[in-house]
This record gives sequence, structure tokens and C-alpha cells, in this order.
Amino acid sequence: MTATPFLRIPPFPGHRAPPLAQPAPGEAPAATDLSSLLRQARVGSTFWGASAALPEGRDVLASASGTAAAGEVARHLGDLGLTERAAARGAIVGLENLPSLPSDGDPWTACASASLVIADAEDELLLVAALCGCKVAPLGTGRFAALSDPAELDAVAAREIGRWTYRDPFGEGRLEPAQAIGLLAGWRTLIDANRKVAGVYGIARWKRITADNLLWDGSGPVRHAEGAQVPAESSLALAWIARSDAQALADLEARGIRIGEIEDGMIRSTGLGANCVPPLSIVVDANGPHFDPAQASELEIILETAAIPRAVIERAGALRERLVSGGISKYGLDAERAPRADDEGSARIGGRKRVLVTGQVEDDRSVLHGGGGLDNLELLRRARAEEPGAHIIFKPHPDVEAGHRKGHVPDARALEFADTIDRTSSIAALLDQVDAVHVLTSLAGFEALMRGREVVTHGVPFYAGWGLTRDLGAVPARRTRRRTLDELVAATLILYPRYLDPVTRLPCGPETLVDRIASGQANVRSALIRLREVQGRMNRVLGWMTRR
Repeated sequence: MTATPFLRIPPFPGHRAPPLAQPAPGEAPAATDLSSLLRQARVGSTFWGASAALPEGRDVLASASGTAAAGEVARHLGDLGLTERAAARGAIVGLENLPSLPSDGDPWTACASASLVIADAEDELLLVAALCGCKVAPLGTGRFAALSDPAELDAVAAREIGRWTYRDPFGEGRLEPAQAIGLLAGWRTLIDANRKVAGVYGIARWKRITADNLLWDGSGPVRHAEGAQVPAESSLALAWIARSDAQALADLEARGIRIGEIEDGMIRSTGLGANCVPPLSIVVDANGPHFDPAQASELEIILETAAIPRAVIERAGALRERLVSGGISKYGLDAERAPRADDEGSARIGGRKRVLVTGQVEDDRSVLHGGGGLDNLELLRRARAEEPGAHIIFKPHPDVEAGHRKGHVPDARALEFADTIDRTSSIAALLDQVDAVHVLTSLAGFEALMRGREVVTHGVPFYAGWGLTRDLGAVPARRTRRRTLDELVAATLILYPRYLDPVTRLPCGPETLVDRIASGQANVRSALIRLREVQGRMNRVLGWMTRR
């Protein structure tokens, strides 16, 4: 019977990826530094399982794979006089009185406080225990019998990892063992972050098909909650605030439970959230939303304090170039964009500077928190005051144009300050044709920065205050760090959000999602989406008739 590989993909809900590991032909590689990589990443075996540590006063962990092994484990514990110090991983026949940990739980947590681990020599728990620095007692013969000698750890780890080949779940290529460990390490970091969350509020059912895989903690289904249902000992709940019960959240906060926030990511999907297209990227912030300057979000803390590694900054530069050259923005691929012929004025009309003013949803929380009390019409007025000789293009927000959200500016009023209103061009196409952008808090300002455009902020978006924009809003004095563009991109698109691959339904990096969008593999369709699109078209027609 083929053994189970030590490195394997966690069972994310509904994922569609093939196995990570396949049996390898030939000999295992010589011992390398795989032990240190595994130890640092804490991956291998069922690392995603429920986190349960040894009970107080118990420092011996016992595991048995069957009745015969159970008898041997019981005899071994009795011979050593360790029964009173032992806990069982799973049920062990004859040792039912021992405190027990889940058999499919996280072995790394279970072994962290153990001094001795006793198990069948075929049990991968022994390898985890040895990597954690525990003394191990393999029973019988098997793959891990040699671990009774601590000097054999590196050789056993290299042999166990090297007897498999590893496939990139997001492509057709192969992964080196170190790369496979790195992939699993990223998933471990995500799962560990989700373990702290006692309940999730306000995620509509149509969003859960993608969001749940980014919120899964390995122990079971995501705990979607209503009311103040989370356990009393909990310290953190998450909420999509705009869709949550305000009273329930207030009750949680009164109990001392912190409310973190979930929002759409900056590369969200192919299609609008207003049309019920589920997000392929979210941000989770325990401090509060990144668009609220009243407090420092986790994104702001990264930008203000983090030493971003050079490799991540270089990765951010490559990602930025990929997004810009591919015409990819928050809502997917722009098939219309027509790049500028040069960067020195090809977009100017009669020598006039061209300025884009982006409308926003006026009751969107980013505008309510960071918009400085301004609406779209006032933004237009202020932009004209700052750019008296410019050709100003006003771009209404697509959710407003679809008839789903607040923020409509009548054409006659908009044209008091704008030269033209563009309802059809995408943001990416317009950004390629203008010299500057004026925003309240719109993500279009960030996308403009990536394209080398001048950006003027009238509110306080997350990208204001780092030395890259001309800021007319009340930027918090705590934003003191000067950042390069690629440092801003690294924090905003790599270090802060979470992404889901629409093909495998596995958490992934931004590059994978961008590749899926570019290749047309990121489309998510449903009857609800089609209905919302029809409603939007009808609302646009009615709006056009009203404007006539």
C-alpha cells in the first residue's frame, strides 16, 4: 500500500487541485537542510487540523494505529511508569482514561510541549515530534524507526520528502521540495491567522463560495454567526460591516470581543460586486478598515513600520508592470484600453492638461470615513479650482451607473465643472489617456500611481501621506514614512490581501489571480449575477431617459 506523503494540500472547502505529491522514481536525494525548513514552517502531516496542546501536567504523547499497536503503547507506557504523564492522540484501546487530543488535529501544536512521543514506527507523528525536538520512541519497524537516534533526523526527513515529486497546483510545472514547503508555509500562516477568529458576520451567501476558503481555519466549516453567538472566552470576531447586524456587533464589543473587518481586495474579480460577483480577493484587518484614517489599519502599520524585503519589492515591481501592461484593475481585464504613444503629452487636447475625476459611491464606507464630508459634485468643483485650465473628464462610478448605489450627479451639474462625462471607457483605459487624477478615496488613485500619473487626493485614502501623492485632505500626522511606489505596491497587493485561485479554489498569490484574469479563467457566473446585470441595464436605460 502506498504511504501518504508527508507534504500535502490542506482540505480547503471545495478545492479542485490534484494532489501535491506523486511517488518519485529513483533514489531519494541526499540529506539537505529540509529539516530546518520544515521546522521553521511547521508544515507536514495534518498541520491544518484543530490546534490542541497537551493538557497541563502531561508531557508524554502516545499514538496508536490499531488494537495491536494500542497494546504495545500501553505496555511501553507502563514499563516506563509514564501513564500518569501521558495523553493520547486519538482513542487508544485500553487507555481510554487518558486525556485525548484529536487524531486529525495539528501535530505540531500537540508536540510543542511534549518531552516524549510514543507511536508506531510508520506514524508520521514521529517525524513531526523529532522536528520539534522531542525524544521519540518508535514501536516496531517502519519508515520512522530510525528516528530513535536523533542523529538520523536529517536523513529520515530528506528520504521521506525526497520519495515524492511535487507539482505546482497552479500550473503544470514541478516544485522543488523547498518550494513545496514554502507553499504550505503560506497556507499555514493563513490558517493560523483564522484560528483566532471566533465568528464571522455579514458575509452574504453568494460571497461565501469564495470567501470561505480564505477564512477557513482547518477545524471545520467557517463559523458564520448571527447575534452574539461567539463563545465568551473569544477575543476576535470578523465582520463585513456593511452587511452585519449593528446591535449584534455592539453586544460583542460590550463583552470585550474585538471586531475585525473584512472588505473586498484591490484585485477583486472579473465583474462588479453590485452584480453579486463573489470576490476572489479580500482583506482581513483586525484593527479596522484600511480606508478609515481615524485609526491605523494593519495596512498603514505595514507602510509605516515594516522593513519590506528587497525580494518582495522586486516582486511588487514585476506585478505592477504585469497589471499595467495587461490592463488589469480591481474588476478584471480591460479589453478596450489603448495605451498612450508616449508619456509626454500625447493625451493633451490643444496643449491642455487632461485630468480624470473619479466619481464614487457616496454612501460607501470609504467615502463616509475618508472622504472628508465631500460628495461627487464638490469633488468636481474642487478639481476645477485646482486645475482651471485643464480638460476635465468625469467618470461616474459603475455601481452608481448600474443603478444600485448612491452618488448620481446630473449631467448639467457635472458639466458646470467637467468638460466631458465618460460612462463607457474603463478606468484602466482612461488612466492611460490622462495626465492627472483627482480622487476622494478611490482605488483609481492607486491604479494611477502604478501608471506614473499625478494623483491629487481630496480625501484620505490609504495611499495618501507616503510622499507619492499631492494631498489636500487631512492626512494623519502619524503617517511619517516616505515610501517608494513599489514599496506601496508590495504592502497593498502582496503583504496585506488574501487571494483565491478561481480554478483550483486554493488560496494563492496575486500573480496567480492576475494570470487567471488575463487568460479568461477568472469568470464566475450564476443566475443571480445574470439577474443583477439585467437589472443594471434596465436602470441605466431608465437613467438615460431621465437625463434626456
